[in-house]
Amino acid sequence: MSGRPLAHHHPSPEALRAAPLLVASDLDRTLIYSAAALGLAMPDAEAPRLLCVETYERKPLSYMTETAAGLLAELAGRTTFVPTTTRTREQYGRIHLPGPAPEFAICANGGHLLVRGESDPDWQRTVAERLAARCAPLDEVRAHLVRTADPAWLLKERVAEDLFAYLVVERPLLPDTWVKDLAGWAGERGWTVSLQGRKIYAVPQPLTKSAAVAEVARRTGASEILAAGDSLLDADLLLASDRGWRPGHGELADSGWSAPHVTALEERGVAAGEEIVRAFIRGAVLPSHAG
Repeated sequence: MSGRPLAHHHPSPEALRAAPLLVASDLDRTLIYSAAALGLAMPDAEAPRLLCVETYERKPLSYMTETAAGLLAELAGRTTFVPTTTRTREQYGRIHLPGPAPEFAICANGGHLLVRGESDPDWQRTVAERLAARCAPLDEVRAHLVRTADPAWLLKERVAEDLFAYLVVERPLLPDTWVKDLAGWAGERGWTVSLQGRKIYAVPQPLTKSAAVAEVARRTGASEILAAGDSLLDADLLLASDRGWRPGHGELADSGWSAPHVTALEERGVAAGEEIVRAFIRGAVLPSHAG
C-alpha cells in the first residue's frame, strides 16, 4: 500500500476556507445558565441583557448574555462547533443555540453522537461494546445508589438513555462523606462519580465526552480542538483538547483542578460563559489565517 493519502482524505476548498478547527463545549454552567446559576453580582441597572435559549414546561429555563449569543453565532459559522453535554437527547433538544444548527452534537456524556440531529448507530455500537467490556452493569450501580441513598435527602432517582444514573438530592442534607464513599465503590467497578449542583452522577468510565469528540475530529479532519467545561465530567474533554478554558465556578474550580493548557477564568456565572465564547473566537482567529 502506498503512503499517498486516499482521495477522500483531501479536504474540500470549503473545508480549507473554514479551517479545520473543532470547538467542543459543555453547555450547562459553561455556555448556558439557569436563573439560579447566572451569578449576577452587579447592580441591577448594570446587569447584561439576557437571551433565553431553553424553555421547559412552557417556562424560560436557560440563558446566555446577548453578547455571548452573537459571538457564538459568529463562532459556529466559522468553525466546527460541537455542543458537548451530559444531557439526554430529549433534554438537549429543548436548547436553541444561536447560529447555524450544529452538524455534530454530543449527548449523554458521549453516549450519543448526533449527526444532523440523528444519533449515529455506528457510534452507539462502539459505545455499547466498550461499556460491556470494561464496566459493571448499569443495573448493579443503580441498585447500589437506591439502596444507599437516604430518603431524607433523595428527591429523585433517574437513568439517562440506559447509559448512566443520577440522583437529585437536597444538597444541604447530603452527608459530606457519602459522595466520596460512592466514588470509591464505583471506581472499583469502572464507574465515575460527579457531584454537580443538586445532581450526583454515576457514569461508566469509558463513557466520555473526549472519546466522542475524538470521533468527530477523525470524521472532520480537525487539526486543533478547543474545549470548555466546568465539571469533573469535563476534565477528560479539557485534557484531550489543544487549548481549554474553565469558569471560575463549578466542580473543577472548587477542587482547584488545573492543566498547563487549560486557562482557569476568574469570571463566574453567565459572565464566564461570555468570556469562554470570546476565548473561542480569539482561538479561532489563528487557524483561519493559516495557509
